[in-house]
Amino acid sequence: MGLNESPIRIKSFEFACEIVKYCDKLKEQKDFELASQLLKSGTSIGANTREAQRGVSAKDFKNKFGIALKEADETKY
Repeated sequence: MGLNESPIRIKSFEFACEIVKYCDKLKEQKDFELASQLLKSGTSIGANTREAQRGVSAKDFKNKFGIALKEADETKY
C-alpha cells in the first residue's frame, strides 16, 4: 500500500475537509475566533500524520504522530 492509499491519510484528509466546511458555517454566524482555532487544530492532524509517514526515524515518526494526537484532542475539546 502506498502513502496515498493509507487509511490514516485518507481519513485525516476527509476530516480536514469537514472541518473546513464546519468552520465556514461558524464564520457565517460571526464566530470567528472559534472557527480560526478549530480550523488550525482540525487541519493540522492530517499535516502531522503526513509528516510522520515521511519521518526519517522511528523517533521522528512517533513524535509527529504524538503531535497529531494532541491536535486531535484539542479539536475534540
